[in-house]
Amino acid sequence: MEDVVFHPIGVIHSSYKETKNTPIQPASGMGVSGSVENFPEYVEGLQDIEGFSHLILIYHFNRSSGYKLKVKPFLDENLHGVFSTRAPFRPNPIGLSVVKLISRNKNILEIENIDILDGTPLFDIKPFVPDFDAVENVKISWVTKLKNKISNTLND
Repeated sequence: MEDVVFHPIGVIHSSYKETKNTPIQPASGMGVSGSVENFPEYVEGLQDIEGFSHLILIYHFNRSSGYKLKVKPFLDENLHGVFSTRAPFRPNPIGLSVVKLISRNKNILEIENIDILDGTPLFDIKPFVPDFDAVENVKISWVTKLKNKISNTLND
């Protein structure tokens, strides 16, 4: 199979310069502001984005190196398969966060609920649409017992 190559369309800016004390998920970063700087050649693709309240950001875990197929995620002491976690140390270090869109000024999107390190390369933006993205009868495996800890947990 051929290699797949992605090129960043922008860069994500936040107050988080290192992984320590960074929220572990957007729910842990509620109200935390940041911005998405889209490269000029992609600005036309932002047309109509202001009509959405939330966006899905797909980005590169560019400070993650290597991976393990079994990881001990935050909030749990047990090993789990990496694909049943959101750990950044993955075979393809791709991150995904749903953030709140506050405003757009040309190529800059002001956002909230950010859990992403400053300088993270952005691969794509998709609008969050509840009718497309919400599902019913969801099971969340080992995370069930930890749900109440997520909203206030930072990276150690």
